[in-house]
Amino acid sequence: MTDSGHTPRPPVRVLTVAGSDSGGGAGIQADLKTMMALGTHGMSVLTAVTAQNSLGVQGAWELPTEAVRAQFRSVVDDIGVQAVKTGMLASAELVGTVAGLLRPLDVPVVVDPVGVSKHGDPLLAAEALETVRTELLPTATVATPNLDEVAQLTGVTVTCEDDMRRAAGAVLAHGPRWALIKGGHLPGEATDLLTDGSAEHWLRAPRHAVRHTHGTGCTLASAVAAELAKGRAVPEAVARAKEYVTGAIAAGFALGAGIGPVDHAWRQRGDTR
Repeated sequence: MTDSGHTPRPPVRVLTVAGSDSGGGAGIQADLKTMMALGTHGMSVLTAVTAQNSLGVQGAWELPTEAVRAQFRSVVDDIGVQAVKTGMLASAELVGTVAGLLRPLDVPVVVDPVGVSKHGDPLLAAEALETVRTELLPTATVATPNLDEVAQLTGVTVTCEDDMRRAAGAVLAHGPRWALIKGGHLPGEATDLLTDGSAEHWLRAPRHAVRHTHGTGCTLASAVAAELAKGRAVPEAVARAKEYVTGAIAAGFALGAGIGPVDHAWRQRGDTR
């Protein structure tokens, strides 16, 4: 409270609809850290709970659809949101439920079609893929699949940059306004392609020789949502998100015996370790 009794304006509000990562490197935890680091107020709808650490996912339990729906309505109807990001949705039933909740909203939606964890553990039932294609992707302002998720969703295998154009076209055919094809699994620079089917934006960053990259996909999608919530156009929002996640990767740190997380607070720490 100030001397005058003036109540400060609330920050921009961003909602994440995703699963929990008990190790804190990805999922809801990474989303909320990213949103705070970028000056927004993060809120959450939990879709699943995972037992997860630096070595992998030891277990996953999805929440009932009524719990997901109640969380969403509680936040949206009272607090309001200026952008939404989706992550792990686990099952066809949850995907359909979330798509139905998103459809009436008039705010940017970033869909990270999470299929597998960093360690290769499945986080989306195979039978849910068609629901992602037909119901979830059409709600997206930006869809952010990595190359494995592109192959899952479209059957397109990307082995070089030219393939990324074909992949983007296949993703856009399912209805998102923009596709961000993440080329981090290709050799050379960390190159992503953002396109709406006409304009192309190639985003390139140096590849950091670091092992600790857990949470990169969640972090990037959340950063895009945070920047869109601030009112930025899609190309600028994605460029700023890419810059943020590149710094977070460079500052990634060891945690446990396996793959550590990116550092969401790298700007606040003022170093890249």
